[in-house]
Amino acid sequence: QVKVVESGGGSVQAGGSLRLRCVASGYTYDSNCMAWFRQAPGKEREAVTAMYTGTRSTTYADSVKGRFTISRDNAKNTVYLQMNNLKSEDSGIYYCATANEGVRCAGSWNWPSHFPYWGQGTQVAVSS
Repeated sequence: QVKVVESGGGSVQAGGSLRLRCVASGYTYDSNCMAWFRQAPGKEREAVTAMYTGTRSTTYADSVKGRFTISRDNAKNTVYLQMNNLKSEDSGIYYCATANEGVRCAGSWNWPSHFPYWGQGTQVAVSS
């Protein structure tokens, strides 16, 4: 059974940094799309960034380019989201999602339906 657990959220001032962690368990393949989404109160869930773990290729939403970095530790089956220069509009619940084996990110990474497995989310609050 696939399980996804996020951690690392918290409260920071604008301009600060946070590092989120996502541990996915219950599978052994290492070629699939993994992504971070976020959802602010009253808004739809939006894609932030994704990585195809087979090649480590990454993609980012325009709103976070140059500030956020997704990375992966294969040995720990863990994906990280380093968030720098945080803004108030970055606030929300951050979710980690993982796709099935062999499923790439290209073209569909920003659709929640691309990912069958989700974590419970971790809260990020940025005060200005």
